[in-house]
Amino acid sequence: MTVDEFKRSLSKPQPARGLAPALQALWWAAKDDWDRAHAIVMAHEDRDCAWVHAYLHRLEGDLPNARWWYRQAGKPAATSSLDAEWNAIVRGLSGGA
Repeated sequence: MTVDEFKRSLSKPQPARGLAPALQALWWAAKDDWDRAHAIVMAHEDRDCAWVHAYLHRLEGDLPNARWWYRQAGKPAATSSLDAEWNAIVRGLSGGA
């Protein structure tokens, strides 16, 4: 799925089938369902989910927790806007297309 396809899918009531958990979480975050997004990343311990987990805690303003999750993901703590970070993560997880 390309970045544009992912963004267009936000008009649907559910994320696309077969979407990786980290992208599912970003999808729900974009739909303002932080709790659902957080539950998804909590259920998976891979680096992609850790990256999204960091974003979610930054989104809620819990920066110490976000920094811990950035370390788990092997990523530097984001300093860009939340929108820019969301877009960067989507690009990174979808292969940049």
